[in-house]
Amino acid sequence: MKRLLVSALSLVLVGAPVVADDEADEANVYEMGEVIITGSKLPQTPGNVTQKISIITADEMGSLVLGNGNLAEMLSYTPGNFANVLSRNDANWGSSGGLAHTYKGYMLDGLPIDAFVDLQSLDPWAFQRVEDQRGSASVLYPTYLAMDFAGNQSPLAGTANFILKERVGSTRTSASAYYGSYNTLGGRFFHQRAAGNLHLFFGGHHEDSDYTDYGTEGSWLQMDDDPEYEKTKMYMRGTYFLDDHGQRASIYAHRTWHTGDAGRINRDFGHTYTTLNAGYTNPFADKATLQAKIGYRDYVRRWEEDGIWEDPKSRELRSEDGVDQSVMPADVSLSIITRESDVLTVGADYQLASYATSRETGEISPGNDATATAIGFYAQEELRMNQLILRAGGRYNIISHDIDLFQGAPPGDDSNSWNKVLFSGGARYNHSDELAVYANLGTSFKAPSLKSVGGTIPLASKGDSTVSGHVPNPDIKPESGTSFDVGVNLRPSDGLQVGLRGFNILLADQIAQRAVPDAPQSEDINAGNTTTRGAEVEITHRLNEQVEWFANYTYTSAEVTENTEDPSKVGAKINFVPESAIGVGVHLTFPQGLRATVTAQSYSGIYQDISKDAEALDGYILVNARLEQRVRTQDGYDLSLYLEPYNITNQTFEMPWGFQDPGFSANGGLMVSF
Repeated sequence: MKRLLVSALSLVLVGAPVVADDEADEANVYEMGEVIITGSKLPQTPGNVTQKISIITADEMGSLVLGNGNLAEMLSYTPGNFANVLSRNDANWGSSGGLAHTYKGYMLDGLPIDAFVDLQSLDPWAFQRVEDQRGSASVLYPTYLAMDFAGNQSPLAGTANFILKERVGSTRTSASAYYGSYNTLGGRFFHQRAAGNLHLFFGGHHEDSDYTDYGTEGSWLQMDDDPEYEKTKMYMRGTYFLDDHGQRASIYAHRTWHTGDAGRINRDFGHTYTTLNAGYTNPFADKATLQAKIGYRDYVRRWEEDGIWEDPKSRELRSEDGVDQSVMPADVSLSIITRESDVLTVGADYQLASYATSRETGEISPGNDATATAIGFYAQEELRMNQLILRAGGRYNIISHDIDLFQGAPPGDDSNSWNKVLFSGGARYNHSDELAVYANLGTSFKAPSLKSVGGTIPLASKGDSTVSGHVPNPDIKPESGTSFDVGVNLRPSDGLQVGLRGFNILLADQIAQRAVPDAPQSEDINAGNTTTRGAEVEITHRLNEQVEWFANYTYTSAEVTENTEDPSKVGAKINFVPESAIGVGVHLTFPQGLRATVTAQSYSGIYQDISKDAEALDGYILVNARLEQRVRTQDGYDLSLYLEPYNITNQTFEMPWGFQDPGFSANGGLMVSF
């Protein structure tokens, strides 16, 4: 860690851009006011919940380099979050809390979003802050019915809540234009204003690039040319304040168009992602708040397949494949302050998900067609007795799957359902402003996703190197989990914070996705009973107005402890989880408007398969930087120049599924705000 910190401090590049919200400059990670944090549904300070909370402000977001434009990269600077984004055109296959990142609940203003799609779709300029909560949150927040990619997503290891901007302080417009490596050209804009009780913002972002080969040598990606792409994002939000007591209604809409090719003549793709949120909040009494939220997520993916699997020299169009997935989440909750400051929260949530696959070879051939529903009822009580905070809650889940088509034909068993009771509890003792200790315990339940059961290719194709896709597993079982963590927060002096946290997670019949050996395929399996345990230490220090720095280290041991069906897996490591992760960074504010940030992250190797014979990919160090110079300032008008070098040490590290990071790149541009 010392070597990494010295290296980071020695780099003189980096900085933070002008942010679109004029309130962001006043935000401070060390001194937070009342905010709605993920452990609760009422405004309160982070010290008033039992779980560990980290808050990333809008100002901090602007200083962090997202080399692949994925929100998971933003979270990777906090302990326990490992981002493994395959490319600018692909999703994150990292981990959180010692488990695959499908064990973290990702939310947009408290409603679940998809860990694979939304994190590469949503635009950070729309956010006011991000609240990262570590430890189980499976009572107030549900498992997300994501049926594509790696399937359902449980909040057993934590949650990340992306909070949208809401109240507009002043009319403001920001715009930027940039150019960088791989002939990357982009621009974005943001505008906010208030008209009476209506507060709104809208924005957009467009980027196109020739990009570069991001496949390992000899991998199935086999690119013949630059994999070009275009991304366009448009979004807006309006919030209407009905009175002066906080009663309000809001609607948010976002759409991403992502088109391009995968580096071969008949490997085009075209994806459209839509994310909608609507909400109503009414503090209708001094001690009661009603919240109602509903959302819609629509993920449409289309891509071409060529004949390379049958003939390595073939580039003829074989098929046009597609996935259509939609999820509608809804949540209604009532929070009541009992006694003086205790909080009772009761509510219900609902999800309706649909999932369909297709293949077109002259005519459209349907693959899988299914729907899933989930209904949850929950209650939680938080007791505050001076320095001691106690929390206990329970949830009752009803989950059902209905399958119309399985591999293009009606299935023998067309439905399944599960009823499950979950609980969560915690305690925190605030000994003083300088010392607090906490502990939390929670359970979770996750049913197999429709993709886990139905796959995208015939079961008979498993292991066939000429067939790519996801292998079906009709016999996969649901999993149950228990998470426990304990920690201490220290504040030795003003501006200096130290955190220590240990965690232990037990999973029965863990659902894990693995790479099928010697074939371009993936498969969901029950790895058996698994144990994940680890510890993390973090330091954040605001030395003065000019210097802030952080350092953290996370150790994780995750392995199979019991498997009655395949004893050879006992002792195998869980895939996608690095044993050691280090993060360091420094943020510097110089006179005359110069701001700089530099970060370094070090990860040990990860596994792709769950097998004692599996070999780990090599570990790596990733160094990023950002430099921003405000060159002109007038009343209400700011102009800045910035530069972002990514992967400064040019590490072309290998990632799962035959991907690799292409190494050093950089982009720079100008930003204007008025």
